[in-house]
Amino acid sequence: MTLLEKLESHRGGLVRLPTELFWYGGRGWDGTPGRLCLLLDAAAFDAPAVATAAAAAAKAADADALLLIDGQPQWVRVVEKDVELL
Repeated sequence: MTLLEKLESHRGGLVRLPTELFWYGGRGWDGTPGRLCLLLDAAAFDAPAVATAAAAAAKAADADALLLIDGQPQWVRVVEKDVELL
């Protein structure tokens, strides 16, 4: 099962991001490792707003996840090693 399939089957569930998020547009790293988020959707998009540390470093990702972060839905690019399904 691919990461995208795992995320799609886990919609409405919690995910933990053990690494920090990198916010594009000049914001940079958020300094909040271990963030818990609600998974709203998952897809194979091309340009998310933010990326986890490993995805930003690798410049490639397995999937994009729509997460509820601080009360706002945000598309986040994730790789399998930096997303935990709870």
